[in-house]
Amino acid sequence: MAHPVSDAVFWYIEELTASIVAETGIPSDRYHLGKILLRSLKDAPDHILQIDGGTDEKETFKSALERSIRCATAFRNLGLKYQDVIAILAPNHINLAIPMYAALFLGLSVATLDMTLGVNELQDPFQCCVPKIIFCQSTKVQTVQQALSRLKMTTQIISFDESDDCLSLSKLLDEYGADTTVENFKPAEFDPVETYAFLMTTSGSTGLPKTAISSHKNVMMGLPFVMNNCTKFPTPVKLGLVVSPIQWISSTYQFVAGPILRYTRLQTSSPMTPEHIYSVINKYRPDFSVMSPTFLTTLLKPGDRDKCDFSSLELLMVGGSVVTKELLQEAQKIMPKCYVKLTYGMTEVTCLVVDSSYSPFGSVGAPLPVLQYKLVDPVSNEEINAPNIPGEIRLKGPTLFQGYYNNPEMTKAAFDEDGWLKSGDILYRDEYHNYYFYDRFKMLLKYRNHQVSPVEIESVIVKHPGVLDVVVTGIADAECGDLPVALVILRDGHNVTAQEIKDLVKESLTDSKQLRGGVIFVKEFPTTSATKVDRMKLKQWAKTLKRE
Repeated sequence: MAHPVSDAVFWYIEELTASIVAETGIPSDRYHLGKILLRSLKDAPDHILQIDGGTDEKETFKSALERSIRCATAFRNLGLKYQDVIAILAPNHINLAIPMYAALFLGLSVATLDMTLGVNELQDPFQCCVPKIIFCQSTKVQTVQQALSRLKMTTQIISFDESDDCLSLSKLLDEYGADTTVENFKPAEFDPVETYAFLMTTSGSTGLPKTAISSHKNVMMGLPFVMNNCTKFPTPVKLGLVVSPIQWISSTYQFVAGPILRYTRLQTSSPMTPEHIYSVINKYRPDFSVMSPTFLTTLLKPGDRDKCDFSSLELLMVGGSVVTKELLQEAQKIMPKCYVKLTYGMTEVTCLVVDSSYSPFGSVGAPLPVLQYKLVDPVSNEEINAPNIPGEIRLKGPTLFQGYYNNPEMTKAAFDEDGWLKSGDILYRDEYHNYYFYDRFKMLLKYRNHQVSPVEIESVIVKHPGVLDVVVTGIADAECGDLPVALVILRDGHNVTAQEIKDLVKESLTDSKQLRGGVIFVKEFPTTSATKVDRMKLKQWAKTLKRE
C-alpha cells in the first residue's frame, strides 16, 4: 500500500536535496546532513528553531546557524579532523544542538551519552569512542574529569554553561570561532554514505551497552519514514515536544528533522517531572510528541492528568518498549482528536522498523518499502513463511546501522551469515503481513528513559565476597517500565542481607540502575538444555518468589 503523506514528505526532502546536488554537482550530497542542515537553516532565518520550556528561551534558525558555524570554525582551529568524535551529555537546552550541527557540517561523529552516568559508567563509552571533546554541564565536569583520569585520557572538556574548571561554550565560540562568517563558511567534503554521523548507546541483544553507528545516509534514508504519518505539508507539524534524553534516537531525530522539515522543537532543560511537562504543554500547546509508554503512563495517571490540557496534540507516537493495548486505548480516550500511533523501531535500524498507520489496532505495523523482512525460528534458524507463528524478525536495508563502534566481534554477531540483522525481538504476522510483538530475547531493561544493563549490575553485585553468583532481571511496572531484581546465590557460610546488596549497587551505579524490584536469595539457577542459565524462567521466579 502506498503512503501518500510519506510520499509528500519524500517529495519535499527530494526537492531540497536535489537543489543541493544541482549546486554542488556531487550526487551523494543528497545524504550530506551537514549541507542539508546548512541549507535548511539559511532558507528560513526568522523561523523559531527551538524553545526551552524550562527557561522560556527561544532561538531562530539564523541564530543557531551563526552559532553552529562559529562552533565548526572553532573545531577546525582546535585541530579536529574528519571522523574525530565529540561527546555530548547534557539536558535538552538550546545549546545542545550547536556542537551537534557543527560536527555534522565537518564530518565529525557525535556520541550522545546519558547525562546521569557516574564515574564508573562513563569509562566504557569514553574508552570506546575516544572523544576529542566532551560537552557537558558545569556540574558534571568533575565527574567527567575523574572518569578521564582513570582512563589516563586528556580529552578537552567544554561546559555548556560557565565553569571555573574548563572552557565554556560561549568562550569557545568567541575565542576560536570568530574568524568565519555564514557567507564564507564551507562545510567539509566527504562521502555521506560511509561517514559516521551519530554514535548511540544501545544494548544490542545481550550484554553491556555498545555504541551503534549511524551514517549520514542512514539518517536521511530513515527520516521520511519517521514523519510519514503527519497531516500537513510542507511543514508536517508546527511544534514538536521532545521528552526523550539526547542519547535516545527519538530525540536525535527531532534535532535533525526540525530544521529540515521546518518545525519548532520544544524541549526543556528542567527535570522531566509530570508537573513540569503538564505546564509546558499547557503553555506552549505542542501538536506533536514522541513518548515512551512508561512516561505516557505517568502523565495519564488518574487525578494528575486533569492538570493538563492535551487537546493541542494532533499526533502522539508511543514506542521504545512494549506498548499495551490498554495504554493506547486510554490515551485515545483522553485525547480523542489526537492520532495516537504505536511505533516500533530500533537504534540499529536508525528509524522505524514498521509503520502502523494502516494496520489493525494492536499491530506494531506493516512493512516499510525501505526494508526487507523475514521471520526466523530462533531454534532451528529456518525461515517462517506462514502467518501467526512467532519468530525472530530479521532485517536488511539502507537504514541499517554501520555496526558497533570499535567492536568488530559484536558487529559480526549482530548479523547472520546472509547479512540479515538479528533483531533479538520475537514477532508474528497475520495473513496481511501486519506484524505483532510477541516477546523479546533482549535482556535490556528500561527504567523510565534510561537503559539498564543487567550484566552491568551483576558485575557489581558479584564482587561482594559473600556472593557466589547473581542474575539480574526485571519486573514490569506500568509507570517506570522495568524494576531491576537481583536473584542471588550466596557462598556457603556467608550471611548477606538484601540491604547489603542494595547498598553495594547504590554506591557503584547511578539512580536508574538501583534494585527497586528487590533481592531474592535462591539456592541455584534453572538452566536450559544447553546448560545455560534460563533467564526466562528466572524472570518468572522474580514475579512469584519473595522479594526483599
